[in-house]
Amino acid sequence: MDVTFHRNFSPETDGNSGINRLEATPQMPITLEYPVGLTPFHHLHLAMFSGKGGVGKTTLSCGFARAWAQQFPNERVLLLSTDPAHSLGDVLQMTVEDSPHPMPNLPNLQVRALDAQRLLADFKNRYGKVLELLVERGSFVQGEDLSPVWDLSWPGLDELMGILEIQRILRDQEADRVVVDMAPSGHTLNLFGLMDFLDEFLKALDLFQEKHRVISESFGGRHQRDEADDFLIEMQEDLRTGRELLQNSDRTACLIVAIPEPMSWCETHRFLDALLTLNIPVGGIFLNHWLPADSAVDRRVEQQHLLEKFRAIAPSPLFCIPQQNNEPVGAEGLDRLMAQLVTAPDSVGEVTPEQRSFQLPPIYAPGFEDFVTAGRRLVIVGGKGGVGKTTVSAAIAWGLAARHPDQSVRIISIDPAHSLGDAYGTLLQHEATAITANLSGQEVDAEKILQQFREDYLWELAEMMSGETGSDDLRVAYGPEAWKKIVSQALPGIDEMLALITVMELLESGEQQLIVLDTAPTGHLLRFLEMPTALGDWLAWIFKLWLKYQDVAGRVELMGRLRTLRKRVMDAQKKLKDPAYTEFIGVVQAQSPILAEAERLTQSLKEMAIAQRYIVHNRYEVGYEIPAEQFCQQSIVRLAQLPRLIPAGNGYADAPLGQVQIAASLLFNLSSG
Repeated sequence: MDVTFHRNFSPETDGNSGINRLEATPQMPITLEYPVGLTPFHHLHLAMFSGKGGVGKTTLSCGFARAWAQQFPNERVLLLSTDPAHSLGDVLQMTVEDSPHPMPNLPNLQVRALDAQRLLADFKNRYGKVLELLVERGSFVQGEDLSPVWDLSWPGLDELMGILEIQRILRDQEADRVVVDMAPSGHTLNLFGLMDFLDEFLKALDLFQEKHRVISESFGGRHQRDEADDFLIEMQEDLRTGRELLQNSDRTACLIVAIPEPMSWCETHRFLDALLTLNIPVGGIFLNHWLPADSAVDRRVEQQHLLEKFRAIAPSPLFCIPQQNNEPVGAEGLDRLMAQLVTAPDSVGEVTPEQRSFQLPPIYAPGFEDFVTAGRRLVIVGGKGGVGKTTVSAAIAWGLAARHPDQSVRIISIDPAHSLGDAYGTLLQHEATAITANLSGQEVDAEKILQQFREDYLWELAEMMSGETGSDDLRVAYGPEAWKKIVSQALPGIDEMLALITVMELLESGEQQLIVLDTAPTGHLLRFLEMPTALGDWLAWIFKLWLKYQDVAGRVELMGRLRTLRKRVMDAQKKLKDPAYTEFIGVVQAQSPILAEAERLTQSLKEMAIAQRYIVHNRYEVGYEIPAEQFCQQSIVRLAQLPRLIPAGNGYADAPLGQVQIAASLLFNLSSG
């Protein structure tokens, strides 16, 4: 049914709420309310949209930026994406690059997607020499040996360059108002966490400089302030003002986008708690894909329940955006969407879950082959945020464990914003938890892996870089305090490297017949798949450095362990590229931005020599097909919309586990349970 909304421009308004009325056409007899413009956010200068992947962050940030530009025609509005796999261009239907471009019909609105590599090059040109100088002053390494570091892949590069560039834009007043389309919640928290990392990193660099100051005073009588001192003062001031900006509720807010589904509520709840800990102000929650009154009964029952749960955790205000029959893309579609922004109702009305027969969704051919019988050891499930990766991953693991009760199957979430436990309706932690007799699950805790990685390699590497040898006669620097300060920090974005190590260890142990990976959204998935090359390059640089300075550095045994680590990493890379060993499965829904991103992911996988034979078309509806030519080298597996309420006595558990069981039966044609 086409749902058409129109504004009622009658002079009657609600004097208390200051809102116009938004009425539905006669075929949909409900009346909704929406604010006049975006009044609750007029005071903001920085609006950051985030939330669980796939809930509509990009769409709403684009619509919000357009609304601001129209409401403030004399102000400069900048729409910015920090997501490495952004889809601004797909939603706006225009070319989006790292340089800002105005929207054709809104010249005061400029759009930009950050290019982390270009920003790093600019950062190197501006600060590279002084950073190399500081590290040289804190170690035995000469500055010329540090230059290759800039060409290596950095964990957290997207987040680091993003936070520095946002601070610069606001500091230099390049825009009056900035709207940021953030990465999904887990990686958004990484970006915010960079403030603490940078604070400690600058303290470590200051220790390097302090050594130089003391030496200068000892041998020359005084220390002459130089470019390193200026750099540290400038960066510390930028960090201070940046932190104040991000935590200033008079100017800044994180606007959380969610949908009325259980897994979205769970992630939103955790996200809110984390933002509170970081002192990041929350401006409100936008409940996207709000269902009309004539929707299926099971969806409406669930929506009513979730409305109450969202209201319990939501900072004011709480908005709803009606489900759209057509994709809200382009200027007209986005403006129409924002006109439908509604204040959340107290309830969805009288909802009675009437008795009706329970039917499984239909099974569509083709389905998956039996990956265990085919000899696969690793299944990686990926795609854009919110397309259903976690449900599909959970269903694959469940289905294969049920089909092979004598084989051990492990499912692992490597997304920093874990929702795998939500899918199974159970608490999962870093240590593996039994889900069934032969199926176990875990959600990787990056900090726990990092602590072990420090014990195995990093503490000793820090001592080596500082010149600490354990002998007073060979002490080159004051000691490893500054380097240990750096190593003690978890660089946001290092999750992918640590996840790789976890998967490597499990594959090497041979304890699991099959491992299924529930991954982060596309941009960070690609970072995980690129990590063997990146980590191998870093280790190669360390070996080259050690060969030059081995007489001073020592640490022969450490170098032996690092060589073994590099060999393990290279072996893992070979397994990722072996189609007999690894199965990559993409997940999509029939929406143009999702399909465009999936095409880019497929091309990236091809360039990385990683085979992809399957695409799951999730929430498939008859008549909404994916063009076969769009993914001509993959089999498209269609998975129908899963029921929201599962009556007892049908052989399935309650939702959400029951949905996973049903999905497994559809994908593998299994009997219930």
